Amino acid sequence: MSEAQSIYARIGGQEAVEAVVSDFYDRVFDDPLLEPYFEDTDREALYAHQVQFISSVAGGPVSYDGADMQQAHEGMGITEEAFGRVATYLEDALRENDVPEDDVDAILKEVGALEPDVVAQ
Repeated sequence: MSEAQSIYARIGGQEAVEAVVSDFYDRVFDDPLLEPYFEDTDREALYAHQVQFISSVAGGPVSYDGADMQQAHEGMGITEEAFGRVATYLEDALRENDVPEDDVDAILKEVGALEPDVVAQ
């Protein structure tokens, strides 16, 4: 394996990302704090966008073409607590799917940098 290999390739590509996203949303959709944020959401579209987003963040051969984070979350009233919980569920899903610690940290760093665009001001 090349050291220049992307996180996406190291963790197993699309199949691995889909497993992580599936586990992630099992946790998110089961959380009473987060449930109201997803009441009127097309979950299949959300799942597809999340697979695309995580693939892109992990250096996969995918470009994220969804709305920018600020626009996508505008008017949702997302709190710091809700953002933190979502980040925790992503971390749990990554670890549950045997993503190496350095790669978990790198993905969470990218996601954490989006907090100012996601959390309501």
